[in-house]
Amino acid sequence: MYRKDTKGVEAIFLDPNTFSKKGTTSLGGVDFSKDGSKVAYSISEGGSDWRKVILMDAETKKILEDTLVDVKFSGVSWKGNEGFYYSSYDKPKGSELSAKTDQHKLYFHKLGTSQKEDKVIFGLDQKRRYVGGYVTEDNRFLVISAANSTYGNELYIQDLTKPNSPLIRIVDNFNSDNNIIENEGDKLFIETDLNAPNKRIVTVDAKNPKPENWKDFIPETENVLSPNTGSGYIFASYMKDAVSVIKQYDYSGKFIREIQLPGVGTAGGFGGKKAEKTLYYSFTNYTTPGSIFAFEPNSGKSEVYEKPKVDFKTEDYVSTQVFYKSKDGTKIPMIITHKKGVKLNGKNPTILYAYGGFNVSLTPSFNIANAIWMENGGVYAVANLRGGGEYGKKWHDAGTKMQKRNCFDDFIAAAEYLIAQKYTSSDFLAIRGGSNGGLLVGATMTIRPDLMKVALPAVGVMDMLRYHTFTSGAGWAFDFGTSQDSKEMFEYIKGYSPINNVKKGTHYPATLVTTGDHDDRVVPAHSFKFAAELQDKQSGVNPVLIRIDVNAGHGAGKSVAATIQENVDIQAFTLYSMGFKELPKL
Repeated sequence: MYRKDTKGVEAIFLDPNTFSKKGTTSLGGVDFSKDGSKVAYSISEGGSDWRKVILMDAETKKILEDTLVDVKFSGVSWKGNEGFYYSSYDKPKGSELSAKTDQHKLYFHKLGTSQKEDKVIFGLDQKRRYVGGYVTEDNRFLVISAANSTYGNELYIQDLTKPNSPLIRIVDNFNSDNNIIENEGDKLFIETDLNAPNKRIVTVDAKNPKPENWKDFIPETENVLSPNTGSGYIFASYMKDAVSVIKQYDYSGKFIREIQLPGVGTAGGFGGKKAEKTLYYSFTNYTTPGSIFAFEPNSGKSEVYEKPKVDFKTEDYVSTQVFYKSKDGTKIPMIITHKKGVKLNGKNPTILYAYGGFNVSLTPSFNIANAIWMENGGVYAVANLRGGGEYGKKWHDAGTKMQKRNCFDDFIAAAEYLIAQKYTSSDFLAIRGGSNGGLLVGATMTIRPDLMKVALPAVGVMDMLRYHTFTSGAGWAFDFGTSQDSKEMFEYIKGYSPINNVKKGTHYPATLVTTGDHDDRVVPAHSFKFAAELQDKQSGVNPVLIRIDVNAGHGAGKSVAATIQENVDIQAFTLYSMGFKELPKL
């Protein structure tokens, strides 16, 4: 991380490469106090979700006080310069890498005091699995979100201008997602999917903020909304078939303009303080390395601020969006990217990637490892399955609980499309996904082991009957349901749970399971058990291997060196298993 002085001289501010000799300690969030004089930054050791927060003078870089420890699933939000809010769990009894954590608490840390003195603001008497708090830009309100699962949250505010003011509950149930994105005095701007599956922005008076008083500010549209604020404007980011459309509004609700993006892809940013004259956004797609643009909201003018120095010729590649039909006839979008000149002869090494869950949207983005795959003649395809957030709440719900099999059907149909269109064949197809996507790969390869040559499940949720008993797993029940819900749910989950569906006498694809020894989100035992089942019951000649990163977790914060080595191993394993003795050529 770099900083510039008033003369434009650039210098290193934070260098994560110096945090540990082996490169296994990574930088998390970086948050500055109201006047920018102090900074709190978090670090992760060995890839763990348990973080430490270090307080530093922003100018001199002098450490100000003892490091805060055992912070988990949390950002840092400053209250002026006096201290900040953060969230964590009580350290569990037993293994911190696997023991269940399900009561999240919001704390306030006052500068100059011990962490032991930090006051619990929320979560002492209310048991919630996910609690977060942040302060509005004007330091007027503390906003608290409380949830028990990955969807649906209560919403609270507290007036910080009045000592000992009570918490006011705006939303008192878990049936919708709600977030305060801005305020003008007592006027609150709330992003919500209440009665609006694709989300809308409403306004309400903080003195009487219940949902029955909400008024539409930016109504729901046919595309999913994700807003941001900066320079006194609201930027409504929409997903239209998984690509970005950005519209600018003022605080009266007046439409200003649609932002002209550099191309078809993913734009992110447009956030900043109200007084800022310039905002910044990033733009990327599968053939365009991520670039940063400077944007002037008053004029609408954009210019390149910084481009990565990547030896990649965008013009040599083509990225095409297609729509294919799943098993039940649902149209599913997929983007297929490859080097120009690829012949549709069914012999191209192809990676099919997807996620399909937790309202996560897979939008176009550049990845150097994928670029190398395509440079060597490979095809890279990303399918936008149900369970994701590409088309709003209905699309998400259609891949949850007793509809979870839709995700696998959508993924299988994507593979069948690529084969039918002769991009590839079963002998040259690899399927890849991580976390929930690891479950996707594990389930798909046990349902249709004949469909692909290679399976690459990473940090996957493989023991679906017991996932909810480890670490934060219980919070995933909105998507998965649990084996304890009912006999019907038990049988449904058991029917696709990867470790419960490996069968003796089956020819499984060449499989490389990947995980980390410090994964305390999806504990590595999931991967261990799945790999062991496959190795025990594999009847074909295809290899089944497990790759375990040391001092690594669920994926975030992995060093560049470790990331390179992992991708080398994955691509080498994939191509070798497809029969290539040397790199394929166009």
